[in-house]
Amino acid sequence: MSGPKGADRGLQALLLGTAAVWGANLSVVKLLLVQMEPLLVSVLRMAVAALAVAVVVAWRRMPWPPLLRRQWLALAGCAFLMVYLNQIFFTQGVAGTNAANAALIIALNPLVSSLLAVVLLGDRLSPPRILGVALGFGGVAAVVLHRPGMALGGAGLGDLLVLCSVTTWVLGGVMVQRLARGIDPLFISAVLNVIGTALLLLHVGLRPSPLVYDASRINGMTVVLIAVSGLLATALGGIVWNRALMVLGVARTALYSYWVPIFGVLFAVLLLGEPLTVWHGVGLAAVLAGTWLGTRSH
Repeated sequence: MSGPKGADRGLQALLLGTAAVWGANLSVVKLLLVQMEPLLVSVLRMAVAALAVAVVVAWRRMPWPPLLRRQWLALAGCAFLMVYLNQIFFTQGVAGTNAANAALIIALNPLVSSLLAVVLLGDRLSPPRILGVALGFGGVAAVVLHRPGMALGGAGLGDLLVLCSVTTWVLGGVMVQRLARGIDPLFISAVLNVIGTALLLLHVGLRPSPLVYDASRINGMTVVLIAVSGLLATALGGIVWNRALMVLGVARTALYSYWVPIFGVLFAVLLLGEPLTVWHGVGLAAVLAGTWLGTRSH
């Protein structure tokens, strides 16, 4: 793969690892949703992530940058979109639709990101990048549309909520790319997670009905799943993603989200016992080609 060398290639490798963790996280969230309602899953995951990132910031003794009022407002807006709304839409959506629909909708992330980057940031949507987006989307579609027993019905509320989660994540990413100039991505991640978690807790506090969970199903494994999801998928994944937005840009970074459904299916085989077919190989080849075309220098 041609393009940025050294640190950029290392960052791209971290992005691929992040996609693998996020793919596994789909199965983890599915398991957690059996034990507790979506909002509680969101709150617990984000609380763990916020605490972890805050500890890292304190350990590194990072100085608070002198931010303007508009920058603080932008951070709050990013947190509202990328954490609060995104988590609510994502967990509610995953709870209300099947895995095939959710994976296909999540795969729209790079396409939406590329189009928004063209409209809002003035990026050039070159023919190779267009082909990369098409190949990546086709590879993901090959995986999710040929799963045994899979059937796509009419768009339901769960599908719409997953699409909303993709949209809020992409819009927040555009804001982060603009905001990250001159601000450490780790600091941005810490602020976003803390503000977003505070908004989720406020939501819980203002909601008239109590949180719903099945105490008989909650055990030590539940704690492990929440910790893994919060620490790896949310905290570490968010740090890597925000760093990539600043270095690689929205459109190039978003192409790595094509890997999330691929890894999601693979981990579903390992964790949930779902079958593996030849279409997984077809999809993987298309995603590799699409990522190469979309991330190489033009």
